[in-house]
Amino acid sequence: MGKHNDNALGNVVCVHGLWMPGLEMTLLRHRLQSDHGFRVAQFSYKSVTGRLERSVDELRQFIDDNVNGRAQIVAHSLGGVMSLHMLKRYPDAPVDRVVCLGSPLVDSGPARKFLQFNFGKAIIGDTLIEGVLEKPLGEWTGEQPVGVIAGTLPFGGARLIMNLEEPNDGVVSAVETKLPGISDYIELPVTHAGLLLSSLVAERSADFLRDGRF
Repeated sequence: MGKHNDNALGNVVCVHGLWMPGLEMTLLRHRLQSDHGFRVAQFSYKSVTGRLERSVDELRQFIDDNVNGRAQIVAHSLGGVMSLHMLKRYPDAPVDRVVCLGSPLVDSGPARKFLQFNFGKAIIGDTLIEGVLEKPLGEWTGEQPVGVIAGTLPFGGARLIMNLEEPNDGVVSAVETKLPGISDYIELPVTHAGLLLSSLVAERSADFLRDGRF
């Protein structure tokens, strides 16, 4: 929809996924800021060695410490799960909208597959196990509109260990992202990692942040 340089556009907090430090979201952050006029901050957490409750608390504190006014969230993969758990725990958090990119909000077949191996729990960590498998979100009933972008280009590591339901982004099946109660949903022809590299994903994310729809 073109460039938007309105200084009134709110703060965006980016939240990374499993095994990632946040650096991989650099291009997405740049596009949201330079092409769409948002002020952007990156939240990082211990996605493997940390626990869900602690990460949730740290995200809430990060917003208090780094956002002047109200925030919006753009989260990739596990980051979307954790962000929605944060809003369930802190429904009064100053967050207006959330965009989840390839987030397993409903279930994670690859995570269940990993847990069949002795080393599985150590590899995927407690946050994913707790946030998706043990304490599933179930349905979104929060006040914040949530938009989900799912990828449909099936190239990714999870396909090496199991057959994913189609369509999928190589890591997460689209059906695993369709949390009941979300406000809007679209599928784009990108991989799981490609959700962070695509200019179209950045544009659609910006649409939702501005208008509450894709």
